[in-house]
Amino acid sequence: MDCASPGGTDTSTDPDLDKNQAFERGHAAAGLTPPDSSHKSNGELGPKTLRRLAQNREAARRSRLRKKAYVQQLESSGLRLARLEQELQRARQQGFLISTLGDQPDSENGDAASSFYVEHARWLEEHHKQVDELRAAVGAHAGDGDLQAIVDTVMARCDEIFRLKGAAAKADAFRVLSGTWGTPVERCFLWLGGFRPSELLMLLASRLEPLTEKQLDSIDVLRRSSLQAEEALSREMEALRQSVTETVAAAGSSSLSCSDDDCTGQMAVAVGKLGAMEGLLRQADDLRLRILEETRRVLTTRQCARAVLVVTDYFSRMRALSSLWIARPTTGVN
Repeated sequence: MDCASPGGTDTSTDPDLDKNQAFERGHAAAGLTPPDSSHKSNGELGPKTLRRLAQNREAARRSRLRKKAYVQQLESSGLRLARLEQELQRARQQGFLISTLGDQPDSENGDAASSFYVEHARWLEEHHKQVDELRAAVGAHAGDGDLQAIVDTVMARCDEIFRLKGAAAKADAFRVLSGTWGTPVERCFLWLGGFRPSELLMLLASRLEPLTEKQLDSIDVLRRSSLQAEEALSREMEALRQSVTETVAAAGSSSLSCSDDDCTGQMAVAVGKLGAMEGLLRQADDLRLRILEETRRVLTTRQCARAVLVVTDYFSRMRALSSLWIARPTTGVN
C-alpha cells in the first residue's frame, strides 16, 4: 500500500538526490563553498599575488620578444652569409681570388703564396660566422664576459691570418702587395697589401657612439701616430720603386740586349733590391696589428664588440660594391 502526502505528491526519495543534498549541507556546515571556479575573481587574490602574476606575464612577454629578435638576427645572418658566399663564388669564377693561368706560380714559394688565398677564403667564411655570433650576443645584451670571449676569439683569428699573410709575403711579396685575394674595389683601396690603420680609426671615431672626450682624444693620437708611420712607409716604398727603376734602366743603357755580364749583374742588383719589399709589407702589417691592439685598450668591452661589427660591415660593403660594379649595366661604345 502506497503512502501519500496530504498534497498528493510522492515522498519517495532519490538516492542520488539525497547524496547531493547531504554533500552540500556538509560543505555549508563547514563554511565551505562549492568548488566552482566561476565564483572566483581577481578581487579575491592578494596584491602580492597579482603583482607576481603581472611580473610573470611581463617576463614572458620580454622573453618572447628576445626570442623573436634572436630568430630574426639568425635569419638575417643566414641571408648575409649566403650573399657573401655568392660573392666569394663569383669572385673565384672571375679570377679575383686565384690568379689567371698566366700568373700561376711554378715554384715551391709560389705555391706557398697561392695557399694563402685559399686560407684567406676559409678564414673569411669562419670570420663571418664568429661575427654573426657576436652580433647576436650584442643584440641579446649579453654580459661583458660573454662579449669579451667572442672578441678574443675574433682577434686571435686575425692574428692567425696576419701570420699566414706574412708567410705568403715571404714567398711572393708581389702577390701580397697586389692583394689578388680581394675583389677589384678592395684592391683599388689597398695600402701595402692591406687597409690603412688611420682610415680604420677615422671610421671607428665616426661610428662608435657614445665615446668620451678622453677616448676621442686617444683615438686621435693613435690616428696621427699611424698616419706618420704610414707616410714613412709610403716614402720608403716610393724610394724602392725609384731605385729599382733606375737600376733596370742602367742595365740596358750599354746595349740593346741583356746578355752581357754587366747587364746580368745590374738585373741581379734589381732583384736584390726587390727583396726589401717583404720587409715593408711586414712593417705595414705590424703597424696594423699594433693599432688594433692599442685601440682595444682605449675602448670598453662592449665598444670593442661593436667596433668588430662596424669594421666587418665596412669591408663587407666594399666587397658588395665590387659586385655591384661588375654587375652594372654597360652601354655600347659608338
